[in-house]
Amino acid sequence: MDRRIHYFKSPIVEALLDIRVELPPDVKLDDLQRIHDRISDLYPNREEQLLFKAEITGGASVSATANQSQVGYLYSSESRTKVLQIKMDGLTYSHLAPYDSWENFRDEARSLWGIYQEIANPKAIITQSIRYVNRFDIPLPIRDFKDYFLTFPEVSPNLPFQGLSGCFMQLQIPQEDISAMLLLSQAIIPPHSENVVSVLLDINIHPLGIIDDDMWNLFEQMHSRVDSVFEGCITNKTRALIK
Repeated sequence: MDRRIHYFKSPIVEALLDIRVELPPDVKLDDLQRIHDRISDLYPNREEQLLFKAEITGGASVSATANQSQVGYLYSSESRTKVLQIKMDGLTYSHLAPYDSWENFRDEARSLWGIYQEIANPKAIITQSIRYVNRFDIPLPIRDFKDYFLTFPEVSPNLPFQGLSGCFMQLQIPQEDISAMLLLSQAIIPPHSENVVSVLLDINIHPLGIIDDDMWNLFEQMHSRVDSVFEGCITNKTRALIK
């Protein structure tokens, strides 16, 4: 599938594009602050990203220590629907609902990557990935989840009760034709109201092996695969809910 069908009630709650890199040894975390100088008009909100570590030591007496260190920066738009995470090992750009289109999402990420690349001058790209988190609110009553999803946990017919109040399923499916790995997760999550069951469909795909110079062409291939996986997981009954 070359293009995702446009759904008026898009189920996408978050789209993420991630690029992991190796930086030159002379680049420091403080150097990455210069990125905000270039994007502060569109991403005015700024936060420090911290890593917390705890250590427990045994022996004659037990002691515990905890410390924190800064690992990067988080910038967000005024509406906080666009979020950029900047770290020493790369960047992550995410767009929260309402999501517009792949083209706009990709172009924004590519522009931000260009600024990161100019300032940090990465030595190598280690890996890349895209991830789409979708939420579906299925109206009650539900006779069978397979009326809505073609991929869903199978309950043994020999069990005395067939109803599900919760579940989590994760599949790793090699995509050999594009040398990538698909991580497909599905879960029942707390609903917004008593009248629905909420199901999360999380589609994450990353390449296997070394990244070549044509990173953005690979992103196009992975996004096309995400679209195919999305459509391959839902039924027409689900499509009717989000059209």
